[in-house]
Amino acid sequence: MTQPPVAEHVQHDRTAPTRQNRIKSRGDTKLPGTHRLSRLTARAWRYCAARDRTDLATLALLVTLAVLAVTTCHSYAISNDEPVQQHYGELIVAYYASGFANQALFHYVNLYLYGGLFDIVAVLTERALPMIEPYTIRHLLCAFIGIGGIAATFATARLVAGSRAGCIAAVTLTISGPWYGGMFNHTKDIPFAAAMMTAVYFLLRASRDLPKPRWRDVMGFGLLLGAALGIRVLGLLLIGYAGLAIAIHMPHWRKPASGEPHAVKALHFFAQSVIALSPAFLIGYLVMIAAWPWSALSLLNPVRGLIDFGEFHYQIHTLLAGRIYEMAEVPRWYVPTYLLLKLPLAILVGAALTLLAVARPGTARPDAAQPAMPYRRTETLLLIVIAAFPVICEVIDRGPAFTGLRHFLFVVPVLAVLAGIGFDDLLKMLKTQGTWLARGAAAALAATLIWNASVLIRLHPYEYLFYNPLVGGLQGATGRYVTDYWVNIMPEAVEDLEAYIDKLDAGHPSGHRYLVAVCGERLPFEKVANARLQWTADWNKAEFFIAPTHMHCDRVLAGKPIATIDRLGATIGVVKDRRALVHQAAASQP
Repeated sequence: MTQPPVAEHVQHDRTAPTRQNRIKSRGDTKLPGTHRLSRLTARAWRYCAARDRTDLATLALLVTLAVLAVTTCHSYAISNDEPVQQHYGELIVAYYASGFANQALFHYVNLYLYGGLFDIVAVLTERALPMIEPYTIRHLLCAFIGIGGIAATFATARLVAGSRAGCIAAVTLTISGPWYGGMFNHTKDIPFAAAMMTAVYFLLRASRDLPKPRWRDVMGFGLLLGAALGIRVLGLLLIGYAGLAIAIHMPHWRKPASGEPHAVKALHFFAQSVIALSPAFLIGYLVMIAAWPWSALSLLNPVRGLIDFGEFHYQIHTLLAGRIYEMAEVPRWYVPTYLLLKLPLAILVGAALTLLAVARPGTARPDAAQPAMPYRRTETLLLIVIAAFPVICEVIDRGPAFTGLRHFLFVVPVLAVLAGIGFDDLLKMLKTQGTWLARGAAAALAATLIWNASVLIRLHPYEYLFYNPLVGGLQGATGRYVTDYWVNIMPEAVEDLEAYIDKLDAGHPSGHRYLVAVCGERLPFEKVANARLQWTADWNKAEFFIAPTHMHCDRVLAGKPIATIDRLGATIGVVKDRRALVHQAAASQP
């Protein structure tokens, strides 16, 4: 009796070479998983080969920054403002959790004039991840938002002038000491600046398609508008920028041929564009009131907040050219001076090149000569206005200013975009004169950027103390301009003091707790100090004293210097032993 034939598709020829046998027959000892990994590697290689090299370089930069953020975030101190902002975020969460009954946030110092978006996110993240220290979460969140700001800077410059301009913009912002040094504990300024830059990016994208912008660009602009307003009321500037973007894309007011008035078409375009962007304004308003509850109490509260912010003064002193001012008395050139001295020369020179290119005769319509970049000139002009307008307003109105560049950090990414555009224009122009000339200029630019990066490495973790060569670097700025107002020296100073006490107690631990006075806030000290060091508000009884040299705070209390924190030839902080003075004062009392 014969067996029925087996279907062909289920037959198994035991002699046929299997995949494993084929691998062995070739003498290939790699396992199938290894081959899959090889295919993935080859696919990744083909993907990278198809992409622009400058885009890949920027991606590598962003990944490197993310790794640095995770590995170095513990090096940065808790800033003076962070405990206050942290509590403000807790009050906002409590306000919503109580069904709007707990209104303590409206009476908490003057923070009701600000939005608390970052603080709300930080508090909710801390509650979701209780195993991580709250201020570590704040610093990591701020750092990744700062990296996002660098990505937005790259994307904006790339949108306007191409990938090379984007890469240069991203690098120049990365090596900017005020930006990188503030990325961890400037938890209001960095998120606000990143939101503003990203909103500008979406605004440029949306304005290209006016009066019918793409929905995702309108949504992006609205969300980032709300994020900016949810941190600081100066986000209202974006509404004016939107109006200006519409205006620069309007059709000509006169017909080219007959010269007859053509205002109706332009006004129709403007009205259609405003209507198209209105969902963005609505989204921004909703995000704002969610993150800034005080703004929801009255329709005009955001405007009142802007006015109060401009007129708010209290007893804070600041330095400019060796002279001490109160924040209400700083000269009009305070902010422009700090921009000139705190930013890398690459940003200043690149932005100046852009200004020259725009103002140069014969470039009235460079867009027509660059069909691949049809919006380059108009968008560059808009970016110039966005960078300059807040500073001009500060100069004209003479608003409050202190702590150097901090409150105007949001214009730095835009200046970096202009720098990328300027250097890209320069390299293109030099290439027409000769390839070797363009390569020489690119090499000089790269060397400058690398040198600037090396300065930040030597400053770590005090990158925000960067000053450019116009003032002689940090050494030239010390005593004349703002330095460590955040008291970032705290972790290193406490570590030096603990090492000193280890030597004092070596071989005969006494269990004595030493009283320490700090020229700064209590919490940043207690977060890093061990049990042997006790913070004291009575400075006369302090056995040790920790202080930055900023505003000569190190001179407030006498004592024997036992440690100094130095960078680039400048002393930025000291630790003093006051035990002999305290004992002498105690012995002299009856």
